[in-house]
Amino acid sequence: MEEFNQTSPGRFVLLGLSNIPSLQAICVLVFSMMYVIALSGNLLLIIVVRTNGKLQTPMYFFLCNLSVIDIGFSSTIVPLIIINTLIKDTSISLLGCAVQMFFHLGLGGTECVILAVMAYDRFAAICRPLHYSTIMNKMLCASLAVGSWSISFLNSTIHVALIFQLPYCKSHHVNHFFCEVPPFLRMSCRDTFFHELGMYISAGTLAMTSFCLTLFSYVNIISTILNIRSSQGRHKAFSTCGSHLTVVVLYYGTVFIMYLRPRSTYSPELDNTLSILYTVVTPMLNPMVYSMRNEDVKNTVKRIHINKT
Repeated sequence: MEEFNQTSPGRFVLLGLSNIPSLQAICVLVFSMMYVIALSGNLLLIIVVRTNGKLQTPMYFFLCNLSVIDIGFSSTIVPLIIINTLIKDTSISLLGCAVQMFFHLGLGGTECVILAVMAYDRFAAICRPLHYSTIMNKMLCASLAVGSWSISFLNSTIHVALIFQLPYCKSHHVNHFFCEVPPFLRMSCRDTFFHELGMYISAGTLAMTSFCLTLFSYVNIISTILNIRSSQGRHKAFSTCGSHLTVVVLYYGTVFIMYLRPRSTYSPELDNTLSILYTVVTPMLNPMVYSMRNEDVKNTVKRIHINKT
């Protein structure tokens, strides 16, 4: 492989997708379909929430934030993959790679925090129903949303600055389909122990804190639901949490395996699969999960469709 200049790497070559033309064509087709579904589904959900007065609640305010994150997640990665594959040039500039990594980390962190905030919202609604409107007031909701975005992108800025200070003299070939942190740590010719330690501390502080808050909320929610005497009441309470819990399991499961497993278990194929799950598949599934179980959302979609026809 060509040697890579330590101080001015210039460009990286992404090796994540297959070199076989027929498989590349299939990948482009599948990624394009998933991207269109993710984009249209999340945009539709935002429009539905904005046009239905019944959905002007804290839960759907945060759900709109989640949809914006999912649109950004997919748009940061998928279009570039499709374009590079079609023009048969999988290289990416240093600046382009840094920008992609910045948004990827920032949006990923924001999703962790927003999911925790949504869990707290469900906790307040089910465990503190009489005080819900006081607890989840507009000022608190806005502050939680702004704080989620700010903290996550500050964390992303620090990580990207540290990652691109490393010398990449082993190779400029990235065994991945986009610029993500783990492959870059393995490409550096310098000891990356402290960078990896920083990544684990960051994951522990941001992702684990968010996860623990989510877990704490659901322990209290389940305890409260089990004390409801009416089976109809228990079913209604569980149904309001089922969609969010599904999204939490999908997202955290893949992210924790990706970032918190030991380095000795590294596998490029596993990394690529996990990355596809939480950057492309999950953003596509999220609006479906929330829409299928909500009659207000489904009725609003039908009304929009009727008005257009």
